[in-house]
Amino acid sequence: MHQTTPQTSPTSAPPDRHTLGIIMNGVTGRMGTNQHLLRSIVAIREQGGVALPDGSTIYPEPILVGRNATKLAALCERTGIDRMTTDLEEALADDFYQIYFDAQITGRRYAAVKRAIAAGKHIYCEKPTGTTTEEALDLYRLARAAGVKHGVVQDKLWLPGLRKLKRLMEADFFGDILSVRGDFGYWVFEGSSIPAQRPSWNYRKEDDGGIMVDMLCHWRYVLDNLFGKVESVFCLGATHIPERIDERGKAYRATADDAAYAVFELAGGVVAQFNSSWVTRVRRDDLLTIQVDGSRGSAVAGLRECHVQHYGNTPKPVWNPDVPQPIDFYGDWSRVPEQEAYDNAFKVQWELFLQHVVLDTPFPNDLLEGAKGVQLAELGLRSWEQRCMLTVEDLEA
Repeated sequence: MHQTTPQTSPTSAPPDRHTLGIIMNGVTGRMGTNQHLLRSIVAIREQGGVALPDGSTIYPEPILVGRNATKLAALCERTGIDRMTTDLEEALADDFYQIYFDAQITGRRYAAVKRAIAAGKHIYCEKPTGTTTEEALDLYRLARAAGVKHGVVQDKLWLPGLRKLKRLMEADFFGDILSVRGDFGYWVFEGSSIPAQRPSWNYRKEDDGGIMVDMLCHWRYVLDNLFGKVESVFCLGATHIPERIDERGKAYRATADDAAYAVFELAGGVVAQFNSSWVTRVRRDDLLTIQVDGSRGSAVAGLRECHVQHYGNTPKPVWNPDVPQPIDFYGDWSRVPEQEAYDNAFKVQWELFLQHVVLDTPFPNDLLEGAKGVQLAELGLRSWEQRCMLTVEDLEA
């Protein structure tokens, strides 16, 4: 079953508008709907497109693709987009669509992206870009051989909190960076009394679920781009909650890890630790916090905010558990002010990719970078199994 409307370029488009047809596959899911469709593509359309230096604009014309026509129709009505189909091959065969975007569950990504490359589409997709490193590398090789542009979503690089960290590094605030500590997660309800806020496939290994596969892909590009190339990894996973309730109210066995505790060695001697958990209750500044400790100062960044403590503001604690703690450890930190405007992280990267397609501007977050994330996730799983630290080898492009 499928439904579609005419897929031709609008005849009323201004002459200074670059219209880009985009196949958006998998937008009925939580991330696809909220971050990629509503807060990125729809937001770009509502602002009139992506403004270019010569005064022209890039305007996205999407077609929504999925398996459920009812959900697609509801999204079309909600967004004013008038193009949808349940037939991916039909969309791929239409020359109007130059870009293929994939936000499906991981297990469906490789085959769909491979077909899109064969159809000559530029590729932009969510991570992980494959269920194995070899799948992810194969997509990179195929895209390169086909001469199409390609990119992977690496949204956290454009989070306001991490951009503030980057600015501090550029200003040499930290001195020598010594260590990085990341804490990510929250309590995902099991579904027995309170409905779960994540889909059940996340907790089934047979459906490519697991927090290690999900989050180590993120930590790879965050560490590589901000703090230094990841050279080795030790990771311990756990399935702390063995049974959950799915979307139909049926109990199922959780076969994938719901927590991961990782240590990374980075180039230059920096040590990074990241805890990722769907079974933790938050008592920190945000769902993700990253603390950077340097010889001259430290910073703690959340999704949006960042706080710093310079060497001159560092207190001098003395260990004495017999008296109440006299130091307010939050009191000597300062909030980094808003020194620039911050847009939605997914939208920012979408705009950069659209410019990459039209203007051939640099876009370093390509499918090879996506394969590096899958590689680290695989090594994390192997490290857990073997109970040892593993070297992260350079991928052969």
